[in-house]
Amino acid sequence: MRDPNERVAVFVDGANMFYAQRLLGWHLDFARVLKYFTRERELYNAFYYTGVQTLRDNHQRDFLSALRHLGFTIREKPIKETPDPQSHTVIRSASLEIEIVIDIFNTADRYDVVVLMSGDGDFERAVELLRSKGKEIVGVGTRGMIASELENACDRYVKLEEIRSEVEKVR
Repeated sequence: MRDPNERVAVFVDGANMFYAQRLLGWHLDFARVLKYFTRERELYNAFYYTGVQTLRDNHQRDFLSALRHLGFTIREKPIKETPDPQSHTVIRSASLEIEIVIDIFNTADRYDVVVLMSGDGDFERAVELLRSKGKEIVGVGTRGMIASELENACDRYVKLEEIRSEVEKVR
């Protein structure tokens, strides 16, 4: 049985989860995600990090509004477009790893368990440091998109495929 006094913080790398869902072919229901990872425990906060277009489409605006309604703190950053002369394409990015790490450490005294929804190996050192401070780290991602460094640094790593029935958006 879990300690009901444990506090959980959820940090969602939006871009990583967007591509994970695309790879999986199904969508996450973030209300069910929160319920799954906080069973019998208290949710301290849930954060969602995403790049946003200058001119937002209605779908993104509605999605972020729904997350806010669920209690998520949304961290947004404008998407930058950089021409790639070799491929003659435009690379779009809004790296939010620093923002995630800042929030993880700025709020560390308010939670016991971190749920990090990302497969990005850039989080390895931050996860190691958090573990050294006694925090339990649960990584979440999907096969083929998980850096082995991150998977090894976490206390446990949950693959979305294995919890699909618990977190999939039912249409």
